[in-house]
Amino acid sequence: MRVLNPTADYYRFFDATPHAEFLYECVERTIEIDLPAETDFLRGYDAFRRQIAEIVNMPDRLIDLLFRFLRQNGGRLSVRAREQELRDLTAREIEKVEDLYAKTVQNGLIKRSSP
Repeated sequence: MRVLNPTADYYRFFDATPHAEFLYECVERTIEIDLPAETDFLRGYDAFRRQIAEIVNMPDRLIDLLFRFLRQNGGRLSVRAREQELRDLTAREIEKVEDLYAKTVQNGLIKRSSP
């Protein structure tokens, strides 16, 4: 195929208005919704980690795993998690950890999530 007519005018003044509007909406959402939500989550998570350290001494990676288990299972540790990854925790420590997580969610420091 050969183009015989000049076509530069079709591309020279491209209207990027819809693209700019979409980009603006993305940036606006990030600034007004996503960043504040992430900041709130990190504050709550840090508070949870500090308070866990007062209950039981465990490595950071295990605290992260504990938090993920609680978040995925509505604030309760599954039997499998208790018997495998967190088998060194006593029943009393598990109860304290679950209560701490519930208080953290109740105080709005961490939002409830759906699995």
